[in-house]
Amino acid sequence: MNILILGSGGRECTFAWKIAQSKQLGKLFIAPGNAGTSVYGKNLKINPNDFEKVKEVVIENQIELVLVGPEDPLVNGIHDYFLNDSLLKNIPVIGPQKFAAQLEGSKEFAKEFMYKHQIPTAKYESFTPETLEKGYAFLETLSPPYVLKADGLAAGKGVLILDHIEEAKQELKEMLAHQKFGKASAKVVIEEFLDGIEMSSFVFTDGENYLVLPNAKDYKRIGEGDKGLNTGGMGAISPVPFADETFLKKVEDRIIKPTVDGLKNDGIPYVGFIFIGLIKVKGEPKVIEYNVRMGDPETEVVIPRIKNDFIDLLNSAAKRELNKVKLEINPDTATTVMVVSGGYPESYEKGKEIHGLDQIKDSIVFHAGTDKSSDKILTSGGRVIALTSFGKDKNEALKKSYQSIDKICFDQMYFRKDIGFDL
Repeated sequence: MNILILGSGGRECTFAWKIAQSKQLGKLFIAPGNAGTSVYGKNLKINPNDFEKVKEVVIENQIELVLVGPEDPLVNGIHDYFLNDSLLKNIPVIGPQKFAAQLEGSKEFAKEFMYKHQIPTAKYESFTPETLEKGYAFLETLSPPYVLKADGLAAGKGVLILDHIEEAKQELKEMLAHQKFGKASAKVVIEEFLDGIEMSSFVFTDGENYLVLPNAKDYKRIGEGDKGLNTGGMGAISPVPFADETFLKKVEDRIIKPTVDGLKNDGIPYVGFIFIGLIKVKGEPKVIEYNVRMGDPETEVVIPRIKNDFIDLLNSAAKRELNKVKLEINPDTATTVMVVSGGYPESYEKGKEIHGLDQIKDSIVFHAGTDKSSDKILTSGGRVIALTSFGKDKNEALKKSYQSIDKICFDQMYFRKDIGFDL
């Protein structure tokens, strides 16, 4: 079976690593991919949002299934593009259609969906430039800290958590009146702050049936002790130690099942992954956000724990037969630590040569922001390499990841030394 993965990060490298293990694989293509994905298949230098180019390579390479990694092509409607094209309509796309992708593409849409289906979440209201004064008034009704979210996609940077009311009002004005996050903040959702500990739940659904994948916890802040700017993620752990059976049953009964049933009852077809950002507040789960794809770097700990043939899972979803699948999970703990470019998440330099990758034996190396130049591996992004390890607990697994990091180096390399510190 010939498969195309769209995307270029650590998530897509993990998908490629897993798919390459299947005996059912014919040829694997990754667009655009990175230096790591080229080990498992052929990289195609095209933009996943250029649907015409995607169509060309699908036809040219006789692709039989497309797995969409990032959110942009989904929110832009790549699945719909396939369904509406006579040459592509019978090729399965793993990832929701444009309307369903609003669960991630619009914070307001997601909140309305949760309220409609009685899925526990923070109270909220949304505002536009015309209702800025009402936004100020709503902030006055809340206790600090204040949570402001750009309604649209803002590459992980559209959420602000502020301690002072005047600062919150100023930032609301910057977002709405001065387009701080461009079109993404043409509308802003303000919601109450939830105090608790966060984790992520992952669901794979065919629209009728669903599988609950391993849960994970990631670490977003650049600085140790969860200080500093938000990033795309500095590391992750799976499973989450504080998520016991009682808590996970609440998550499934109150959040996962109502989400899948809600999509079905609203007539919203959905084939793909649902990432549910959760917070545990006084023992009870609440939803912070939905994503319509796998998270990164959580993918680098969730997917390696799945024992099933990944092509079987993808085909079962495409055929609406996930009810026939028994998920097999490795009970050990998986951890990943992300090595990033100095200066990230702000400005950083690219093109630094990475040394020592061939010395790593006890961890799986997943490339994120890398490129290949002749026989050299170079940095090409902010998040560069994820090092995933297994252990009987998080401490054993993390020790292996950090020992692996000691074997690699590149100029201005940085990583957090405290992943899992709060568990």
